[in-house]
Amino acid sequence: MALSWLLLILLALAVIGYFTGRSRALASAGGNARELHSLPSYYGYNVALTALVPALGVLIIWLLVQPVIVNSTVSGLIPDQSIPEGSDRGLIMSEVRRVAYGLDGAVAGGAMTEAQARDGNADIETVTKTLKDAGQVLTQDITQPILMAAQKFRSMTSTGKVAMQVIVLALALLGAAFAYVRTHKEFRARNVVEQGVLALLLLAASIAILTTVGIVLSMLFETMNFFQLHSWKDFFFGSTWAPNFRGGSELSILPLLWGTLYISLIALLVAVPIGLFAAIYLSEYASGATRSIAKPLLEILAGIPTIVYGLFALLTVGPALVSMFGEGGALGVGWMASSNAVLTAGLVMGIMLIPFVSSLSDDIINAVPQSMRDGSLGLGATHSETVRSVILPAALPGIVGAILLAASRAIGETMIVVMAAGAIAKFSGNPFEAMTTITTRIVSQLTGDTDFASPETLVAFALGLTLFIITLGLNIFALYIVRKYREQYE
Repeated sequence: MALSWLLLILLALAVIGYFTGRSRALASAGGNARELHSLPSYYGYNVALTALVPALGVLIIWLLVQPVIVNSTVSGLIPDQSIPEGSDRGLIMSEVRRVAYGLDGAVAGGAMTEAQARDGNADIETVTKTLKDAGQVLTQDITQPILMAAQKFRSMTSTGKVAMQVIVLALALLGAAFAYVRTHKEFRARNVVEQGVLALLLLAASIAILTTVGIVLSMLFETMNFFQLHSWKDFFFGSTWAPNFRGGSELSILPLLWGTLYISLIALLVAVPIGLFAAIYLSEYASGATRSIAKPLLEILAGIPTIVYGLFALLTVGPALVSMFGEGGALGVGWMASSNAVLTAGLVMGIMLIPFVSSLSDDIINAVPQSMRDGSLGLGATHSETVRSVILPAALPGIVGAILLAASRAIGETMIVVMAAGAIAKFSGNPFEAMTTITTRIVSQLTGDTDFASPETLVAFALGLTLFIITLGLNIFALYIVRKYREQYE
């Protein structure tokens, strides 16, 4: 049974439980809803939620825990001598999973029978040829330990799925039956349902906090592993970024941090003036009709995928800059040799950040009390003087918060800098040269089959944790400023 079918069955049980619970409550009151403690719908909700929520909870936990148990068990079956030199157990487990999924695909496609897929004495060359002929992806030759581990992986996964389906359905039926039996006219269904909904709301509110804690812990543990293999002094105080999976790497964050901050600075130099001026015009000078058209069009920029911005930088902005500043360009200065440059990424990222600055600044300027405008105009100030001397100073804390939020967005951007900034980690003040950023290097270090026992891979987690701390600090500082501003004027 597929997971989608299991979810549909649970939903159907909940719907049936709703109507049966409602009917039983009315029947216990002789059809007179006024004799019930709660509205009839609450009795139905009680049965539906009792059937659905515990079963869904067990299903989610099962889906999270089963892969961990299966991987741990199967990994222990692979002998150390079966792991080739230069590889590790994690890479072998990746191949085990590929073979297991390949066997599933071959069986589903009719390339082999289930008995052949489970045959522990099957000829390795025959199995490999069958899987490749069936279009299954294998990155290395299958060995006997890998085949046996893959078969065990399939067996445990299949058994776990069956057990999961039985337990989840049984729990849903038992929950529905329990709630149905206790349904009568004196049952306080409304209180129970409201307490259950309150618990669900509390759980939903906790997910963000738990997710943040999980992200921090996952990166922290891997970062600790990295610093056990590589000097923290070289990471924080070195001057060279030169990863080498054969050893002898120099992994300093400073060149990457410089590229990140440099590109973000150029982006803010583009986004802040344009966004702020747009916000002032829309909030203070534009007519209602103009504002109703211009503001949604401006905010469309925020909905464009960053990969589209990256393509725009690669195909349009970069070549345009080269044609202007490159060798033989319109200005004839020869400053820019390639379209991949800090200036290219900064300009396009600045365009992407314009709606972040303009929208937040517009809301903040509109929140300045009208009495301050009226008082300034009443004293004889012009409209422009009122904007410059009254409104902007009053809105300045909120505008600063908006700029800091845009800065944290710029620091964490990936796709634009991957496609437009280049891949060279160095210290340079020339905006026409290629550089790289922290996010770009994280993508590079974790691309392909990764060995999580090497510092060249684990450094991605140290980079990610450092970037997380920087952006989190900016967000907290920005939210503090915005909250302080709102407390002052609300």
